[in-house]
Amino acid sequence: MNKIVTISRQYASGGREVAEKLAAEYGIPFYDRALIARAAKESGFAEAAFDNVEMKATNSLLYSIAMGMNAYGSPDIGYTHLSLDDRIYIAQSDVIRKIADEGPCIIVGRCADYVLRERKDVINIFVWSSMPFRIKRAVERDGIEPEKAEETIIRMDKRRANYYNYHAVERWGAVTNYHLAIQNDFRGVDKTVEVIKQFIDSVD
Repeated sequence: MNKIVTISRQYASGGREVAEKLAAEYGIPFYDRALIARAAKESGFAEAAFDNVEMKATNSLLYSIAMGMNAYGSPDIGYTHLSLDDRIYIAQSDVIRKIADEGPCIIVGRCADYVLRERKDVINIFVWSSMPFRIKRAVERDGIEPEKAEETIIRMDKRRANYYNYHAVERWGAVTNYHLAIQNDFRGVDKTVEVIKQFIDSVD
């Protein structure tokens, strides 16, 4: 396999598990937290800063919508005028490009599909699941109270969407952004991995 695979996913959909198992199937690197650790090391920003930017995009997003542009839509905005969060995003994007240059891998989230949009060797996957499955997973995996699970899921999805929509000119979760969108709980994680692998191999 000689492709870079990006996996975007709904919160509690099992997308990260799918990505990890897919990487193991191919014997290639898997980047999620490891990407953040590397970006922090190379940029000098704290790891916590990379976690926080996803939650802070909302206010900037509202400004961008009001201006009718994405985060970097104005030609007059230079690096020194960018917010700390935007500079963190740029540092993260630089690491994503370096990782892709190093060879086949699986990258989870972080707008990787958008960052690598000019490359021809990238396959973009979106993993989603039904709400009952996600609620069960959020309760069992993250210890969220059952009565608050759906609200938490919706909030987390909104954060991911805001972060993606702020930095990209596309819309998070829109099927036109991905080569394949797959429902993880339809047949289970292992079958999802199998189907994705068959798809990748068919275009490899």
